[in-house]
Amino acid sequence: MPQVKKDQPDEKALHQLYLSRLKKTRNAMRKNDIEVMLIIDPVNIFYITGASNMTIFSMRTPSRYLLLFAEGPCILFDYFGCEHLSQDLPTIDEIRPASGLCFVSANQKVAENAQHLALEIQTLVQKEVGEIGKLAIGRFPYPVVDALRDKGFIIFDADSVMHSARSTKLAIELPYMREALRKAEQATREFEQAIEPGKTETEVWAHFHKGLIGGGGKYISTRLMQTGENTFPYFKECGSRRLKKGDLVCLDTDAIGYEGYAVDFSRTFLCGDQRAKAEQSRLYQCAREQLEHNIALIRAGASFAEIADKAWKIPEQHQDSRYYCIGHGLGMSGEYPNIPHKTSGTAYPIEGHIESGMVICIESYIGSKALNQGVKLEEQLLLTDTGVERLSQYQFDERFGMN
Repeated sequence: MPQVKKDQPDEKALHQLYLSRLKKTRNAMRKNDIEVMLIIDPVNIFYITGASNMTIFSMRTPSRYLLLFAEGPCILFDYFGCEHLSQDLPTIDEIRPASGLCFVSANQKVAENAQHLALEIQTLVQKEVGEIGKLAIGRFPYPVVDALRDKGFIIFDADSVMHSARSTKLAIELPYMREALRKAEQATREFEQAIEPGKTETEVWAHFHKGLIGGGGKYISTRLMQTGENTFPYFKECGSRRLKKGDLVCLDTDAIGYEGYAVDFSRTFLCGDQRAKAEQSRLYQCAREQLEHNIALIRAGASFAEIADKAWKIPEQHQDSRYYCIGHGLGMSGEYPNIPHKTSGTAYPIEGHIESGMVICIESYIGSKALNQGVKLEEQLLLTDTGVERLSQYQFDERFGMN
């Protein structure tokens, strides 16, 4: 296993990681009978190749993409002048300049650039495959999709192929995931130490950012940090509210951490040095009970429907504000599977089962409309052939009891 507990991991080890993920992606393509994929999601590009360039900007500006053959080259289309960023990666056979594909990056010529890209892809596919057929693509603007269809391509969604590849983790990935967790947990300690009355939510949350980015993390994908009355209902975003003594403080890390691996655990803290109120403790203990009960259901081979059927029964008074799912997969972002709650009288919406190598995050949120507060907890698990490893190790606040 590579040793990664340092700021700059060994380049040779990283290249082996990238090559292993590329091989896994190509195996998923073959399994799904896909010869060619055209990828635009920067997270998928990084997973396949290790090539990274302005990730968040690339999520909203479609001007960087990857053409991958199951049997053939891996061609990166990158921003003009950025070839040097990826030229040493062993996963990439060729780097070409990309066409801008939105109103701004295309200088208003979206349709013209889409036609140019489609012709370029057609030429490359004919050279490597010999005929135009199925093409799995990512979330390209519709003029690109139309242009590719005009060239004779039968379009499929690359999302299913990529989630098939990413849903289980290779052994070579695990040290990087564990290091991402270690660094995110240190950032959480800095966050917890910054909790005090009078500070705004964003002032406290900034300590988590500082710790994460300073430790080699990439970015935080949500603003899920709330305090006091903002903790109910859930999903309110971090803002300008000032903390008060006795407030509940919820943090959902949602961090894209070291080497791009996501860290997703949640904790609820208490502002100030006093013990929790009785009703706060009751909410916390219900959330903890839900969390531990559902963790115990997770094992390789367990079907998603079975997990939902046996999941902790949420009391009626907390049903309307429950978290939307029991748990979800994780890798470089939220990934397959998404495990929904069971709804009486309807067929369970997802087939399949937990597999060894999956990383699963189990969610819990218990909120009270009467108290106008809620508790959010979550744990990150690794499924192995021998059981379940709890990857997230951050302590629970002992002032709520049940530790």
